Amino acid sequence: MKRTNDIVVPVRRKRSFYGHGIPGVNLDGLAGKLIVVEGADGSGRSTQIAKLVGWLEGSGHATVQVGLKRSSLVSDELSQAQEGNILSRTTLSLFYATDFADQLENVILPALRAGFIVLADRYIYTLMARDLVRGFHEPWLKNLYGIALEPDAVFYLTVDPEELVQRNLAKNAALDYWESGMDLGLSRDMFDCFVKYQTEMQATFRRMQDSYGFTFVDGNRSAETIHAELQKKISAVLAGK
Repeated sequence: MKRTNDIVVPVRRKRSFYGHGIPGVNLDGLAGKLIVVEGADGSGRSTQIAKLVGWLEGSGHATVQVGLKRSSLVSDELSQAQEGNILSRTTLSLFYATDFADQLENVILPALRAGFIVLADRYIYTLMARDLVRGFHEPWLKNLYGIALEPDAVFYLTVDPEELVQRNLAKNAALDYWESGMDLGLSRDMFDCFVKYQTEMQATFRRMQDSYGFTFVDGNRSAETIHAELQKKISAVLAGK
């Protein structure tokens, strides 16, 4: 914030990429806002995104939603490849990176140019955390995702892994192979593997916080309480605070 003749004027944070970025992009022309909601399956991400869309659009803001495996380029192929549970770690990583790059260039950047609020149901952070847990070198990942635009705010919903198990079973009556980290061989029991994997994912997110400035939000509370907190924080972002 700065003062001009005793009038408080919001100072817009300068846009930047995390690394080399995408050539030819005029960052000053991106008038919209990029808001990211991170968290594991069962953390309430989708519920919160839906609530935020309703609130923002009801307040007169145009919104666009993006997320993992939503690229028109590779999303179907990625889903099909995952069904057999035979993808190598590198192939899976590059599949997701391609999915992200396509959405960034063809959805996120155009929407921001048009002044939309882009709500991301997960961003590069989940992809990087997954790969770090699987033994990838962080410098390689930072270079891979150097094309990514820095968001205006990132909220990470934390939920106890044991609670995540119950939520996923209640919703799907099963646990997902990849979200359980079964490819890592942490345990032969899927329930135990899920808890161990999600515990490591949360620890990785906390280690990444210093570099990426996540805001941790307690996801063990009611959806209404969480929404009220996100609404307050995002209102401050929109006001330029």
